[in-house]
Amino acid sequence: MSIKKFLEDTIAEDIGRGDLFARVSTPTNTKAKIVAKSDGVLAGVKYINELVNMYDINFKWYFNDGDKFVVGDKLVDIISDNITVLSLERSILNIIHHASSIATLTAKFVDAISDSDVKLLDTRKTRPLLRELEKYSVRCGGGINHRFGLDDSLMLKDTHLKTIKNLDKFIAKARKKIPFTSKIEIECENIDMVKEACRVGADIIMCDNMNIKEIKKVVKFRDKKYPHILLEASGNVTLDTIRDIAKTGIDAISTGSTIHQSNWIDLSMKVL
Repeated sequence: MSIKKFLEDTIAEDIGRGDLFARVSTPTNTKAKIVAKSDGVLAGVKYINELVNMYDINFKWYFNDGDKFVVGDKLVDIISDNITVLSLERSILNIIHHASSIATLTAKFVDAISDSDVKLLDTRKTRPLLRELEKYSVRCGGGINHRFGLDDSLMLKDTHLKTIKNLDKFIAKARKKIPFTSKIEIECENIDMVKEACRVGADIIMCDNMNIKEIKKVVKFRDKKYPHILLEASGNVTLDTIRDIAKTGIDAISTGSTIHQSNWIDLSMKVL
């Protein structure tokens, strides 16, 4: 979905058949600001700026996507007429709230492993029709996107593997059918599954819900036998556990928590 279409649908949801305030109000030049009432990482600038092409409205940002801010910081000045500002107020705040909250939590995970080369990845556990916004927000927080959809790369999870009778033949067929640049990732629950996935030619191995000891065993096997294969850890990833997982020698850690566990930060719009 394009940003413009997303904004149109978001605003239409709120305005409905028409803002009743607009029926009884006379347009006057208005300036407003958005102020931080909690610390956070900003996301949503890319989206909100598109409103300039849709309405007679201007934004003067004091922070960029990905910048950290603290309580009391003014994020942006908004200049337009009172009807436009007030009819867009909730849509603007909802987008910045949602995006910045994800970016803020993502940044905490990234900071926790900042002394390593391990990449923090998101997942497809996103809200319906909000995947593009939510994954963009992860990037603003310093994370890296995993696949956007089923057409991005071929991942064989435990549910897929249950339906495959011959993994060798399936992988050989997949190499002929999927795009040349697409990778094949196989989800594994133990070292035996990892060995089988490596043997059949996986590009990426996901260590799913493995403990630290098991992950270290996988890393040791990979380094010795298949150094070209990337290793991803997933499952039970929290701010308390991610640092220990990163120390195992894994290449990446994926978690949906940065999106579905993010709590809204506190921002407020004030009309001046």
